[in-house]
Parts: sequence; structure tokens; C-alpha cells
Amino acid sequence: MATSTNKTAAFGVKLIHKCMSKHRSIQKKLTVWCALWAGGIIGPYFFKNDESHNVTVNGDRYRAMITNFFIPELNNHDVHELWFQQDGATCHTACATTDLWKDTFGDRLISRFGPVNWPPRSCDLTPLDYFLWGYVKSLAYADKPQTLDHLEDNIRRVIADIQPQMLEKVIENWTSRLDYIRASRGSPMPEIIFKM
Repeated sequence: MATSTNKTAAFGVKLIHKCMSKHRSIQKKLTVWCALWAGGIIGPYFFKNDESHNVTVNGDRYRAMITNFFIPELNNHDVHELWFQQDGATCHTACATTDLWKDTFGDRLISRFGPVNWPPRSCDLTPLDYFLWGYVKSLAYADKPQTLDHLEDNIRRVIADIQPQMLEKVIENWTSRLDYIRASRGSPMPEIIFKM
């Protein structure tokens, strides 16, 4: 697999916000998805039901997001021969989901059960894990949002403010990680410090 800055990685992550009621602590979840490549970010996409209530992601919701949000957004960008990378979450790797990705990306799918298998628990090789979600959380929670709507607004703002130069550095760092793994034939990576 050739290393290129035209790669993308995408998957959902849960950001949890706790609200206190008079009677007990209620844990509410906000599930957000993004795609990232050197040229930009598609998203955020927040998983909600028909009544606009936050929901967790399952296979049907994930495929609906792909069909109704991601593919139309991707078509608005001038990207060719893009590879798609995702983690091995069950909703991502269900047969119907993998077939949908293969229809879109062909053999350029890096995923559990995909044409290019992705190693499980490899968050140090996934830009959304080692960069985006931690970066977004650190800034989105800075003003201690008290509602999920406030948290959602913060997430949208933080992602919109990410500059292209930062994404280019993220992908440069990612390719150096891949180069190290390839050269060392898969041995564990020494501690890698992400430099901006």
C-alpha cells in the first residue's frame, strides 16, 4: 500500500456529558463521526433519530449516515483515488456496511474484513484516535458545557476552526508512523510524540 496524503480515516466516537437532575445523575451520550484527510474534514455528523434525539450508532444508522451524509459530502470535494480507513466496530464491519464501502471505494478500503485488513486496537495508527478526538475534547469541554446542545455547538466550532496546515501535519505524522511500522516489519512503535 503506497503512502499518500490523500488518505482518510473515519469512525464514530462517544463523547459523554453528565447532567444532574433533582433526583439522580443522568448520563446522556452524544455520538459524533468525522472523516479526516490532509485536505479537510467532513463532519461532524451527530447521530440522531427522527425526533432529533441523540442516539448511539448501529449498523442501520451508520449506513444511513454513509449514504445520506458522507458520500454526498465527499462528492463535493475534489478527491480522487481516496482510501478509506476505519476501525473494527461491529456497525462498521457488518456485511451490509462493508459491501456499501466496497461499492464506494473498491479495494481502497482499510478495515476489519475489508480488502486491506486493519490491525485491531491500533489507535496509534489512526489519526482520529491519536489526534482529532483528543484535540476536539480538550477544547470542546474547556468551558464546561452544561447541555448536550452546548457541547455539540462546541464540537462544531472546534472542528470548523482546524486549519489545513494542521491537517497536513497530522497526515505527515501518520505517514511517518506507517513508514516506521513497515520498516520494522510490524514491531511495536517507540513512544511517538505528536508535534504540531
